[in-house]
Amino acid sequence: MSEHAPLHTDRNLALDLVRVTEAAAIACSAWMGRGKKNEADGAAVEAMRRAFDTLPISGTVVIGEGEMDEAPMLYIGEKVGAGGPAMDIAVDPLEGTNILAKGAPNAIAVVALAEAGNFLHAPDIYMDKIAVGPGLPDGVVDLDAPVGENLRNLARAKKCDIADLVVCTLDRERHAEMIAQCREAGARIMLIGDGDVAGVMATTQPESGVDLYLGTGGAPEGVLAAAALRCVGGQMQGRLIFEDETQITRAQGMGVADPRHKYSVQEMARGDVLFAATGVTSGPILRGVRRSGPLTITHSVVMRSKSGTVRYIEAHHNFITKTWTGAAPTLRTR
Repeated sequence: MSEHAPLHTDRNLALDLVRVTEAAAIACSAWMGRGKKNEADGAAVEAMRRAFDTLPISGTVVIGEGEMDEAPMLYIGEKVGAGGPAMDIAVDPLEGTNILAKGAPNAIAVVALAEAGNFLHAPDIYMDKIAVGPGLPDGVVDLDAPVGENLRNLARAKKCDIADLVVCTLDRERHAEMIAQCREAGARIMLIGDGDVAGVMATTQPESGVDLYLGTGGAPEGVLAAAALRCVGGQMQGRLIFEDETQITRAQGMGVADPRHKYSVQEMARGDVLFAATGVTSGPILRGVRRSGPLTITHSVVMRSKSGTVRYIEAHHNFITKTWTGAAPTLRTR
């Protein structure tokens, strides 16, 4: 952070940030398995927006729920926070709306912060992505290299066979050829229905079994994933995918100079980055929200790129004594 954001306030801010993702996760967890993704997303957005009012920042949403005319809260350009250092904010109050609606694993609430001007202002279009976790040689994989070459280089760096590698990607028809190339090279595939921020984050955790993330997903999610990787030393490259000249013009208005540029993780999330995520449904990285009467348990991760510190936080929220600032934490009826 800059001289205007002293280190001790950053430390406090990291813990405050977890409260923002906890609020979103608790609110939308009430909709788990109810088949209503829009209601779940709305609950997460409302709770996260209210929680931001407690943060000592002057924040601007640069990755959010859409344009002002598309989203009532957490829209791109919205100002949030209680006042303080100027910050860029990237949010996904509920990554995996379909996941949560079905009660499936790996839905999360995500927030990232950086000093103003340090996040790529990615338009809501597709991005081609490749990502690996920390501890690997720089440039071990490349977005422009053939799939087989990337797998050979990664296996060599990890001192294993290609058959030992697991590639995570979204289960989409557009990935059929890439998946076939991975299998032909000998790698194994983990297909996920949604949630490519969590998919990229999985490359940082040995227990997840994921070695490489590949494929095309949302550009805003790409920036959030890059923020997480910056904190742990992972590698990622991304390139925006435009469908027409209108999208290119809009991106240029957001500061994208070269539509074909291949962004590194450092270009997508620069400077000192804070990242927080709370599990909504359980996955390989975070446990989901658990409820028992007035007690709600959350499991979160908070990371900072400057220090490289990763903290896992299990919080027990007692709603008999706790003041709740988000949407109603329960939908129980009698």
